[in-house]
Amino acid sequence: MASAVDIIEEQIRALSKSDKEALLRVLLEELDGPPDPEVEAAWLEEVQRRDDELSSGNVKGIPAEEVFARLRARTKQ
Repeated sequence: MASAVDIIEEQIRALSKSDKEALLRVLLEELDGPPDPEVEAAWLEEVQRRDDELSSGNVKGIPAEEVFARLRARTKQ
């Protein structure tokens, strides 16, 4: 006789990709617990700081292609 987890896994495999993504979000939220307001505020502050740096020209962004090329080069070493 199949266990409850086996049955659930079978049902998950039958879901559409979008339903699997939605289920994954729910499960991650369940595992992570409620968001910490202090952490959320700190991340928002950091995002705003970085946006200000880019907008003011104090910091120059690096194109994603260049970042990935650098990472590929490092992993080949």
